[in-house]
Amino acid sequence: MTQPEQINTEVLIIGAGPAGLAAATQLLKIGVEKVMVIDREAQAGGIPRHCYHTGFGWFDLHRIQSGPSYAKKYVRLAELAGVDIATETTAQHWTGDLSLQVTSPTGLKTITADAILLATGCRERPRAAKLIPGNRPLGIYNTGSLQQLSNLKKLKIGKKAIVIGAEHVSYSAVHTLHSNNTQVVAMITEHSHHQTYLPFYWGTRFYYRTPLLTRYQVTNIHGASRVEAIEITSTQTGEIKQLECDSIIFTGDWIPDHDLARKGNITLNKYTNCPEIDQNLRTSKQGIFAAGNLLHGVERADTAALEGRHVAHCITSYLTTNRWPARTRIPIIVNSPLTWISPNIVVPETHTTPPLNHFTFRSGEFLGETVVEVTRGDNLLHIQTFRKLIPNRWFHLDCHWISQLSPNPNSNKIHIRITQDL
Repeated sequence: MTQPEQINTEVLIIGAGPAGLAAATQLLKIGVEKVMVIDREAQAGGIPRHCYHTGFGWFDLHRIQSGPSYAKKYVRLAELAGVDIATETTAQHWTGDLSLQVTSPTGLKTITADAILLATGCRERPRAAKLIPGNRPLGIYNTGSLQQLSNLKKLKIGKKAIVIGAEHVSYSAVHTLHSNNTQVVAMITEHSHHQTYLPFYWGTRFYYRTPLLTRYQVTNIHGASRVEAIEITSTQTGEIKQLECDSIIFTGDWIPDHDLARKGNITLNKYTNCPEIDQNLRTSKQGIFAAGNLLHGVERADTAALEGRHVAHCITSYLTTNRWPARTRIPIIVNSPLTWISPNIVVPETHTTPPLNHFTFRSGEFLGETVVEVTRGDNLLHIQTFRKLIPNRWFHLDCHWISQLSPNPNSNKIHIRITQDL
């Protein structure tokens, strides 16, 4: 049997989306000599490749452009910097602490690095995981498959579609469907309101004339060979409605693509299943970092790219010093109705802050003016007021309180909770 080809590099990055490509480009700019990026897709660029709407690039490239243009820009920057990008290359399993066996069109390879960055992104939760009853006919999509079929392969989706969800990506799906000449019958959300920006909501409501049905959940799907109708039930009154359609688009409900991290015995957050990472984006295993939407569920591509640039400096510092925190990793616990925070670990270190100099968190409920406090034991570290909190949206928490931390073994957790809903 042929032995896998052995490859050595300074930094190996898994994932050629905005975070991975931005990190690779920045690493070479600041002095790392050998950086390799692998991706299982046939083309580098990540999810923006098939997002044909505009809105990409304002915060990192300082210009607005479409998803494909944005992806091509990052691929071009990486190639000009000298990044070795290997597409159609899938990481199969770990062969050592910093070694991975991968498959590619040219055969098996074992790649060993001095540091590894996981930038594998996220994916939408499949229908089976949502426990929605009914048949399994044709015509059921998520946002990713919708955009690939419509934008990349130019295939007709259907005649009448229903979009499940009312967050940013849901409104992107409506735009894609109308570009595909597919009528959108309705949008459906379990929440009391939409979770996007008002211009997106009003544009969809009045330009596309798409109604939003709030406080409804999907309770059945009808159809044999093809979707024929969807059954929805009011979460308030129990009223049941049946809407005719031939296509259903499940949007949002993002989960981290954490399979490789799990196989590598990297500690995952028990609430979100994303890797536990500190403000320098270090995981629980020495030499392995994580960045991008693997940590967030989903964020703007611009944010993922800026996080990639941040982690590049953290990786370079590690390659220079070989320092890795061992005993001072303090977990951050968010109390209900808060659901997610990133980073989710803090290490008491001088002059280190999270990417973009803030923590990001989510709420599971709509809340008005709200006071959020950060505590460690009996010590109040920080208090911050927010005008409102909206589900499926990220909010920024100041990080200056990190400087107050010390390695106190008697108080080993930080809690972030809502103390007052004004």
